[in-house]
Amino acid sequence: MPGRRRPALALTAAALAALLLLLSPALAAAAPIRLWHAYRDDEARALGAIVAAFKGAEVELLSLPFDAYASKLQAAIPMGEGPDLFIDAHERLGDYRARKLVAPVGDALEPGGEAVFQGPALAAVRQEGQILGLPISQKCMALYMNTALVREAPVYLEDIAALAGALPQGVYPLAYEASNAYAHMPILAAFGGTMLDEDDQFGFVGPGPERSLELVRSLIDRRVVPEDANGALVTDLYNSGRAAFAISGPWFVGGLKDEAKRRSRVVPLPRVRETGQPMRPFMTVEAVMLSPQGAQRAEVRALARHIAGAAAAATRLEVARTPPVRSDVAVPADDAFIAAFAEQARVAIPMPTSPAMRSTWEPAARAIRKVLRGDAPPDVALSEAKRRFDDVRRPLPPPASPAPLLLALGALALFFVLRWVFAARRAAHGPTLRRELARSIQRSIPAYKYVAHAVVAIGVLVMVPLVVGAATSLFAGSGEGLRYVGLANFISILTARGGPLFASGSFYLVLAVTVLWTAVNLFFHVVLGVSLALLLHRPTLRLRAAYRVLLIVPWAVPSYVTALSWKGMFHRQFGAVTGLIEAVNSAFGTSIEPIAWFSSFTTAFTANVATNVWLGFPFMMVVTLGALTAVPEDVLEAAEVDGATRWQRLWNITLPLVKPVLAPAVTLGAIWTFNMFNVVFLVSGGDPDGTTDILVSEAYRWAFTREAQYGYAAAYSVLIFLLLTLATRASGWRWRRRTPGSHIPQGGGAADGSAPAPVAAAEGV
Repeated sequence: MPGRRRPALALTAAALAALLLLLSPALAAAAPIRLWHAYRDDEARALGAIVAAFKGAEVELLSLPFDAYASKLQAAIPMGEGPDLFIDAHERLGDYRARKLVAPVGDALEPGGEAVFQGPALAAVRQEGQILGLPISQKCMALYMNTALVREAPVYLEDIAALAGALPQGVYPLAYEASNAYAHMPILAAFGGTMLDEDDQFGFVGPGPERSLELVRSLIDRRVVPEDANGALVTDLYNSGRAAFAISGPWFVGGLKDEAKRRSRVVPLPRVRETGQPMRPFMTVEAVMLSPQGAQRAEVRALARHIAGAAAAATRLEVARTPPVRSDVAVPADDAFIAAFAEQARVAIPMPTSPAMRSTWEPAARAIRKVLRGDAPPDVALSEAKRRFDDVRRPLPPPASPAPLLLALGALALFFVLRWVFAARRAAHGPTLRRELARSIQRSIPAYKYVAHAVVAIGVLVMVPLVVGAATSLFAGSGEGLRYVGLANFISILTARGGPLFASGSFYLVLAVTVLWTAVNLFFHVVLGVSLALLLHRPTLRLRAAYRVLLIVPWAVPSYVTALSWKGMFHRQFGAVTGLIEAVNSAFGTSIEPIAWFSSFTTAFTANVATNVWLGFPFMMVVTLGALTAVPEDVLEAAEVDGATRWQRLWNITLPLVKPVLAPAVTLGAIWTFNMFNVVFLVSGGDPDGTTDILVSEAYRWAFTREAQYGYAAAYSVLIFLLLTLATRASGWRWRRRTPGSHIPQGGGAADGSAPAPVAAAEGV
């Protein structure tokens, strides 16, 4: 009977497999279409309305944060778990194409579509003759006018500067992010400059770029433009009527209040009188792009055609007021906002799609900040920026043979196998030992069951990432260019990439800053935490519970919220610290100048430390409070009876008893501070000129702002792991050497049966 069933089961399985094979195209066609985007507010509502009007298939919309958008695509699409189509900016196409994240649109482009898209929109998404996206919008900067302060649109930038003495006190003629490389591009273009030339070389160098920086510097010196302005400050100045003009894009409207919107007018950017040329901003074309797996589905291509169609463009125009890129969608004659951006887009410069463009932003922004703060002349700052760009763009290390690595892994595996064999042979000597080993294993099975899930979780969440990160450090490049290079990344880091060992950005200089950062922060964390804990532990202190809650608040608030708040307080012109200085000047008649906190290493480092101390002292305070509850009161009372002063009781009894509990907390605090990325990245941003960066922020820059050199960044991470491992092991070894009787058995005595050291000290006081 069983023999007869086997052929029947085999035939059934074969029939099911054939049926699934026949139905697989239909099942694939019935699968919902996955569409990813990074829209918010009105743009997201417009996209939802457009997708709802599509009847070809079910569509799953997923909105992602813009900062993590590209990395999510890079991780998901190669694994087949990403979107079928997604909306993104055209300047990323070069990188996406190299990583094989996009496919040609094919018949998603409607017949005659090349004649429909206006301006350089379609050219921006074309690479090597292939169209890799369907344009749906184009965005660039223009000039916002506050009509309550000015009536006529300026012809020249210098006309705006001439308003400096005519506007009310505290009102800036122009507000924009002067230290931002993207926002500087319009002025740079007026001087004939560019960020990246046609040969993918750093173009932000030479007489034209130098003159553009000198012009902006003069505008800041004459208080035409606010110093160190970011996007939030520009919005606040314009909303409050303290800026006559603002340079920004259509996204600026989302942050404006209703009153500011009513008094606003948008016009194209003016010319620069010195050159007579117009200010030409970068233009970003947002496009619908198809992933390789999505491009194979007809309904996905139909959805892309629908999103880029005329009806969808009209919906975006109505709901989100997005300037259309299609010539068959008319702009309302009475909509000056849309008309101004459409006119500005005709002279805008499409942002280059080369992957090299990603490497220009960091050196360009650092050069701009150095010049505007007066730290370096334009020629020196731009030459250094070019050197940094060339250093990031240097050729990858040559491929290495994996034979040494395989031999090392084989020898390590052989060592563990032989060790296990010898241990098994020793255990096998004699039947008694074998039976004892079997009983021991049998007794341990329940314990193994209890910890199995924890072992699996730690293995998946901790050990696997460690192994993958260590393996990544042995490779360089990405996509098809990924190659095994052995220890080349480590050699490059430890030799400072062939430059001086303590040059700006070198591993050794960053390591020295990291050690200093950790030591200073840890000192203040421990001193403040222990001092406040001793104060709060006093039984005579009133409202102790309220004070404890208030002092724990800095630790409870997310670190990035605290970091951004402190960064705002340290702003030279509008920060709370500057406000305090002005109050002191007014009250006492002094003339203290506001501090440019991020223009020198000392002040920027101090700002970072102040922020991190605020975040870190509550942890030490809570740990110390817990330890103080275990200090025996009778010992303290005996010492007091014997005539010990408060200082003697603290130094000889309390602190020695607290020290064993505080030591692990100090170790944890050192590790957390060593890797405190949020504070350094958000408060100083590495300024000035990257001198306040620590190892973890430097690793981040190599991974995400310097052409995604993940292997090099992983090598940094491995070195950080090794440094922390050696430091903690050395600290534990020193602790055991200093306190040979630190292991206290039950009963409170020392290891030799005598009284604990603090108690003995109390008896001798």
